Amino acid sequence: MNEDVEFNKVRWRARRGMMELDVLLARWLERRWRQSPMAQRAVFLQLLDCEDDRLWRWLSGRESPDDPGLAALVDDIRNLPVRA
Repeated sequence: MNEDVEFNKVRWRARRGMMELDVLLARWLERRWRQSPMAQRAVFLQLLDCEDDRLWRWLSGRESPDDPGLAALVDDIRNLPVRA
């Protein structure tokens, strides 16, 4: 699949309905997706399968995922600076 087509599909899938989640997920996509290895991309896609309320608890720091891969990705998303 063309890299741009895949990126656009994932970007569309990352849109949630909660502005805060949209901002955090889009920021990671824009800054990390293209240089991420396939394994990390797979973890991001796994993250997108989670419910919004769970995502928000994780990304707001109220809870942490039990899965170590998800936990590492959530930490990376949370710690991305607002400005690159």
